[in-house]
Amino acid sequence: MKKYKYRHELKFKISNAAAEVLKQKLSLILDKDNNAYYEDGSYLIKSLYFDDLNSSSYYEKMDGILYRKKYRIRIYNNDDSFIRLEKKMKHNNMTAKEQMLISKDIYSKILNGKINEIDNASGLLLEFLGDYKTLGLVPSIVVGYHRIAFIYPISDVRITFDSNIESGLYNYDLFDNEMPTYRVDEPGKQVLEVKFNEVLPLHIASILADIPSCREAVSKFAICRSIK
Repeated sequence: MKKYKYRHELKFKISNAAAEVLKQKLSLILDKDNNAYYEDGSYLIKSLYFDDLNSSSYYEKMDGILYRKKYRIRIYNNDDSFIRLEKKMKHNNMTAKEQMLISKDIYSKILNGKINEIDNASGLLLEFLGDYKTLGLVPSIVVGYHRIAFIYPISDVRITFDSNIESGLYNYDLFDNEMPTYRVDEPGKQVLEVKFNEVLPLHIASILADIPSCREAVSKFAICRSIK
C-alpha cells in the first residue's frame, strides 16, 4: 500500500483589493514561485479533469464525501514539453497528491481514448490506465486560470492567488488555443489557497488573519462542472 503525505489545505474567496494588499505583505517575507511567467508574476495553469459517466467525482465533491480522489492532466503556460498526470486525494481538510511527467504522445493517446496503444506504463500512469478502464473514466472538463504563488520552506508553506478562472465546454484539448471558453470566477474576487504541512508559521498566520476573507470549500473543478 502506498503511503501518502497529507497536507492542510485552506481555501478562501478574497476581494481583488484585499488580495493586492496581501500579496504586498507576503512578498516581504516569502519567495515567489519560480514558475512565474507573466509580468505580474503569474503563470497560466490548464487542467483536464477526468470523471466517470456517472460524474462520481463531481457528486462526491458536492456531497462532501470525506475521502475522494480524482485524476487530472496539467500543463503550465501552454508548454507541451512539461505535461503532468496527477492524482489528487482529499481527506477532510487534508490533501495529498501523486504526480508524474508524461509525454505529448501519451497525452494525445489518453485524450483520444487510445489507451491500449500506451506501452510500458508504470507507477501512476499504470494506476490511472487501470481506473480508466475499470471505472470508465472520460475527459470531464478543462479548467484554466492565472496563479500567483508564494512559498516558504518551513512546513512547506504555499500560498496561491487564482484569478481569471475559465473553462471550455466540450473541447478537452489543453493545447487548443482556439477553444471557446467562459469565465466562472466571481466578479471582483480571487481564490486564495493556503497549503502547509504540520503548522502554519505564526508570522504568516498573523498576516493572513488581518485580511477580510470568507473560507469556503472552493473547487474550481466543481464550479466549472456545475455550469457545464
